[in-house]
Amino acid sequence: MPGGVVTLADITSADWSMKLDTPGAPGSGLGQVVQGVDDVNQCIAIILTTPKGTDPLRPGFGTEVWNFIDAPISEAGPAIVREVTQSITQFEPRVKVLSVKSTPLLDTEPAGAQVEITISWQLDLGNMPTPARSTRVTIGGTGRAA
Repeated sequence: MPGGVVTLADITSADWSMKLDTPGAPGSGLGQVVQGVDDVNQCIAIILTTPKGTDPLRPGFGTEVWNFIDAPISEAGPAIVREVTQSITQFEPRVKVLSVKSTPLLDTEPAGAQVEITISWQLDLGNMPTPARSTRVTIGGTGRAA
């Protein structure tokens, strides 16, 4: 599967989607899929990097974290944590959010204001315990997520 085109016979999970390109590497996801936990991880990143109102078929999908990028750190941190937690809870029912950490990236010239968001989460399988996992997304700067 790595490096080649994926066929239906290669997909072994009920949870899968097309792999997105790696930032700065156009075409890197072409013909690839993500499955299982990797699919959930990618879906969380998609939720966090989609501004609300930009998906024409789901105008409420995504987050409004961009509204807080230029706010004072004491206000932005809690607002970003709240926004991220609400968005993931609403749009990714397969997970339980354990924690959200927002870290301003101060030395990002010339890209502009950026914030790194780290989400700790578990698959929500009812009463069955699952290992904690983590997703990290950088938002801001040129207006694109990294």
